[in-house]
Amino acid sequence: MMMLYRLVRLIETHSQALAACLLDRVQKSELTRNYQNVPQGELEERVYEIYRHLGEWLMGKDELHLEQRYLQIGARRACQRVPLSEVIWVIVLTKENLWDFIKKESVLERPVEVFGELEMLQLLEQFFDRAIYYASVGYELAVADQALKDSSAPAKKS
Repeated sequence: MMMLYRLVRLIETHSQALAACLLDRVQKSELTRNYQNVPQGELEERVYEIYRHLGEWLMGKDELHLEQRYLQIGARRACQRVPLSEVIWVIVLTKENLWDFIKKESVLERPVEVFGELEMLQLLEQFFDRAIYYASVGYELAVADQALKDSSAPAKKS
């Protein structure tokens, strides 16, 4: 548990640098072109928020908060006309960015630390799997809601 706590603190302490690196990856990726529809400040805030509060979920496993947050993110991206595949890809980039950081920063000295890191990696996998799921659900709900609004709107006469 101590190793998990240390790594969470390391991530939170470096959340600004992690967020800056991720923003750069999103902006340079050919697979996230439609993220130009997301206002820069909003994207920066969401990215920073993920890393800054990751430890809260890892240590407390607040599933309800995670669900609400990613339902909201998915719905917001649907309204901004960002394809679901790009939403998922940015979550994957968020995870890869974090892995790169952990590999670079983590120094394991004892076998017990290996087990601590494995525990943290499992928790991170659960977090990102759930983030993808809830963002997808939020996205689908927003799309269905918009389709319902479109179908119930009176037809325009030509």
